[in-house]
Amino acid sequence: MPASLPEGAPALVLAVPDAGADGLAGVTAEIAIVLRVDNPALDVRTARIDQGGRGDPAGIRAVLADAAARRPAGSPSAVVIPQVVTPHPASFRAVREAITTSGANAHIGEVFNTNALLAEALHHRLADAGLARADRVRMFSITTSADGIILATVGGEEAVGTASVTAFLLAARLALPVMAASLDAKPSIEDAAVQLESMGVTRIALAPCVIGPEADPEAIEEAAMVIGAKCCAPLGAHGNVVKLISLAYGQVLNQLKPSGPDASVSPPGGRHR
Repeated sequence: MPASLPEGAPALVLAVPDAGADGLAGVTAEIAIVLRVDNPALDVRTARIDQGGRGDPAGIRAVLADAAARRPAGSPSAVVIPQVVTPHPASFRAVREAITTSGANAHIGEVFNTNALLAEALHHRLADAGLARADRVRMFSITTSADGIILATVGGEEAVGTASVTAFLLAARLALPVMAASLDAKPSIEDAAVQLESMGVTRIALAPCVIGPEADPEAIEEAAMVIGAKCCAPLGAHGNVVKLISLAYGQVLNQLKPSGPDASVSPPGGRHR
């Protein structure tokens, strides 16, 4: 996030996938509060990635239209950050369609986990649940009750591929085998469990590699039950998640040209508005 925001800077829109169990409440609202406290000048909004009801004032189309109406015509009005930490094609497709429909000069930012920040956050969530050794920075000790970890993703095979980077980094932190698997595609959680068991792992822990709203809590619970694993909480409003959202917004903002209507940007990852 830039040290100072330009006047009329685009709104940061936290877009919750349709699968979001808590709508715009819970973790999404918590993340928005933290972002507002850390960046008082930033216009932070939440929206549903609503592919159905057009009359919903909290739907992505309505939120984008309102953000555009409060800024000079043609100027960048919003940076939309879908609340996912791995690729989620359906959500990004819906956001692109919403931007086109609303006519807003909006751009998409991506929070993808090809770095150590989410590995650290997952480590903390596992440690909080007593499923991994605590890191030295937090200065507390927990008896480890798992000798293999599965990172649960949503979004299909591409999501698993991206989460595999975090799995590798988390394995290095824990000195344990860590595998990425999908709640909605292949390789499945059961596939990963079979592979870990073939490696001699007898105590598996499931770590949801999701912020929270984008995944069905019951699906996570059922997946853990099927393989007989204990499970930690989703990433939620962990400080590293908030940091990644801020970075995604800042990256898009830094790419925007100051020429207003003629400005155009390809958000991180090459996705166009």
